[in-house]
Amino acid sequence: MSRLSGKVIVILGGTSGLGFSAARALVREGARLVLVGRNADKVRTAERELGAGALGLTGDAMQPGTAAEAIALAVQHHGGFHGLYHVAGGSGRRQGDGPLHELTDAGWAFTLNENLTSLAYSNRAAVRQFLAQGSGGSVLNMGSVLGWSPSPRHFATHAYATAKAGIIGLTQSAAAHYAKDNIRFNVLAPALVATPMSQRAQEDAAIRNFIHTKQPLDGGRIGQPEDADGAAVFLLSDESRFITGQILAVDGGWCVSEGQHE
Repeated sequence: MSRLSGKVIVILGGTSGLGFSAARALVREGARLVLVGRNADKVRTAERELGAGALGLTGDAMQPGTAAEAIALAVQHHGGFHGLYHVAGGSGRRQGDGPLHELTDAGWAFTLNENLTSLAYSNRAAVRQFLAQGSGGSVLNMGSVLGWSPSPRHFATHAYATAKAGIIGLTQSAAAHYAKDNIRFNVLAPALVATPMSQRAQEDAAIRNFIHTKQPLDGGRIGQPEDADGAAVFLLSDESRFITGQILAVDGGWCVSEGQHE
């Protein structure tokens, strides 16, 4: 039997990058999905590629009702709800995120809303549904190594780091509170991965040189979305049924390496 046979999972931010890569892996393992994305064309493309087991919803995770709508759709269309994977988020650099002395009010508000407030909305919706069902379930949140392992030269976006640190606090607090209900919360924390969000970093020769020793595994490289798929499958499956409140870094060695400095 497939590792996720019978499971219905909602993915916020499931139509590109890490979220879409995970969606492919989850479907291969037998899961049925509801994918949420902001771009209607990408939602339709994801539905076509993933087949009948995946249903798309165009929506913005920053809106309080989006996750609840996706979960209701999962219950109605697939007959249940067993897991939530919140991947939605992104850089606030263009809105004014940066080092603290340069951080704008707009950059702070946008970055926290996109990365932390949206996640609080989705996690709240998932818990409410699990409690209403009287069932357990798994919530997996997308964090970042920048939440506790900063890179002062190359990745000085302090609102983003704050949001990712906040995800850890929310996840562990919720894990403690809802363990008695058999609702699990965990964080997947990648380092630099080749996604549309990280295009600036991928094209920067100095950052690529830094990553060669900061992420030294497998020859020293930028991560690929599929590098995180196995961890996502594991943490959303019953194989991790005795695991909650954990932060798993999928980082190529980032957290145990110094990296190069001029």
